[in-house]
Amino acid sequence: MSLSARHFGLAVLVAALWGVSFVAIDAGLEHCPPLFFCALRFVAAAVPAVFLVGRPGVSWRWVVAGGLVLGGLQFGLLFEGMRAGMPAGLSSLVLQGQAVFTAGFAAVLLRERFTGRRLVGLAVAVVGIAVAAVDQVDRGGAGPLGAFALVVGAAAAFGLSNVITRKAAPPDALRWMVWISVVPPLPLGVLSVLTEGAHTDLRALGHFSLTGVAALLYVAWGATLVGYGLWGHLLRHHDASVVAPFALLVPVFGMSSAWLLRGEAITPLAAVAAVLVITGIALASFGGRRVAGTGGPAAGEGAVRDADGRGGRGGADGPARTTPRPLGAGAAGTPGPQR
Repeated sequence: MSLSARHFGLAVLVAALWGVSFVAIDAGLEHCPPLFFCALRFVAAAVPAVFLVGRPGVSWRWVVAGGLVLGGLQFGLLFEGMRAGMPAGLSSLVLQGQAVFTAGFAAVLLRERFTGRRLVGLAVAVVGIAVAAVDQVDRGGAGPLGAFALVVGAAAAFGLSNVITRKAAPPDALRWMVWISVVPPLPLGVLSVLTEGAHTDLRALGHFSLTGVAALLYVAWGATLVGYGLWGHLLRHHDASVVAPFALLVPVFGMSSAWLLRGEAITPLAAVAAVLVITGIALASFGGRRVAGTGGPAAGEGAVRDADGRGGRGGADGPARTTPRPLGAGAAGTPGPQR
């Protein structure tokens, strides 16, 4: 079933919300240490929403695992990498490497096997990430390359969180994101005090500008609550295969908004990397069915399924809620993704 003009616009809007969130993160990091800003982001996403959305509908162990991996590890590494010099637009692209890591973790932990076309797509995406690494070296040598490695680590954590989400099979994407947002603030706050210093955190709070507040609220509310809410709405009305491709627009919005709002150059190498990564993920995500596996969507989608584990279209009660993790939302809280 094709999307109506309204739903098409909503799908593009969600991709834009998640893509622009990288610019918001970049702006927020100018006012706050990365781990502390990350902790504040999850506090703002969880409160007061956690009191309004109902229970997550999954075992609490999955909530804790998802919160630690997605919230603490993925976003902690992403924020650290961006603070260390990784450009916002390039970060939105490199984080799409999560599709490669999702496939790897799914193969090892879920014993999934994939078609040749999907493997070719993943290989193309890996080449794109390698090109992005070369571009990052050209931008500034060993320091930015270390920042690049942190964002690749964030992509790996994103891939692991996709597998956790697939195993947890939460019935609703928004509730899942809100509840796993409850977990990271405490460990991130402790790490921030130990590594960034309580004095630095308190000083950041005392000097929080309107730009910093706007960036925090955008990442927490716009990208997470609004973005995931709209994404879940679309997936209640359409097949995942119709909606999920719009997540490929996330790095497009991420790189273009970084260029427009932050003056971040899109170099020829970055453009080539973007084409390779997006093309590779498109092949990997929509290039045919798995040969075998334990159930769930193609690697890179990270399903959020009905509690009974069913996927696909629904019966008399309407479409089944098969809600893939967006390919790039995770960055934003998401996506995210995101997410």
